Amino acid sequence: MPVRQAEAEWKGNLLEGKGSIKLGSGAFEGSYDWRARSADGPGTNPEELLGASHAGCFSMALSAQLANNNTPATRIHTNAKVHLEKLESGFAITQIELETQVEAPGIDEAKFQELANVAKTNCPISKALASTTIHLKATLL
Repeated sequence: MPVRQAEAEWKGNLLEGKGSIKLGSGAFEGSYDWRARSADGPGTNPEELLGASHAGCFSMALSAQLANNNTPATRIHTNAKVHLEKLESGFAITQIELETQVEAPGIDEAKFQELANVAKTNCPISKALASTTIHLKATLL
C-alpha cells in the first residue's frame, strides 16, 4: 500500500500566526489559523480535516461491509462532528460523532446496525483514533 502524505507550514505565534495545509495528492490546499480552529474564522482547521477523513473512511468501510453481506449500498452519506475542548491538561479531541444515512436495499435494521458498528470499529481512521470516544448514529433509509 502507498504511503500518503500531507504538509503544513505555520508562521508566527499561536494566536496571531497563520499557516497553510497541503495534501500530497494536490486535491486540497488551504489556509488555517487559530480563529478558524477556535471560532468561526475563514479557512480550515485540523479537526475539520480529521472529520472529513473519518467520514470518508467510515463510509468506505461500511460500503465494504454491506457488499460483503450481499446488500450493497446505493448511497452512503456520512457527517462527522469533531469536538475540540480545552481540558486541564490542554486541548484535546474529546469525541467524534458520526452520523450516516444509508440506502441499502434488502437489509434488515438489526443487521444494518451490526455492520455499521463493525465499520465504525474497524475503519483505519477509527483505529487510529481509538483513544477518542466515537459515537455513531446510523439511519437506514
